[in-house]
Amino acid sequence: QVQLGESGGGLVQAGDSLRLSCAASGLTSSRYAMGWFRQAPGKEREFVAAISRSGVTTYYADAVKGRFTISRDNAKNTVYLQMNSLKPEDTAVYYCAADFKLPNDYASRLQSNYDYWGQGTQVTISS
Repeated sequence: QVQLGESGGGLVQAGDSLRLSCAASGLTSSRYAMGWFRQAPGKEREFVAAISRSGVTTYYADAVKGRFTISRDNAKNTVYLQMNSLKPEDTAVYYCAADFKLPNDYASRLQSNYDYWGQGTQVTISS
């Protein structure tokens, strides 16, 4: 059974940093492209960042480019999202997702491409 578990969320002040982790079980994460998405209250879920199986390719939403970094440690079956210079508008539930269809150096911004999803972790940024 495939499971993705996010951790690392919390309540911090604007300008602070957080690192989210997504631990995968029941799959070998090196065979999956991975992505982070978020959903703020009253809004649709949106793309944040994605990384290819190899780690060579990464994509970011414009809103987080230069502040967030996605990375992966395939030996630990874990993907990370380092979030710096956090803003109140980053407040959301953050979800990780896995896509097993993409070739090795490809990543995807499209939610519909992803096959497995975690339960999410809450990130709240106070001003």
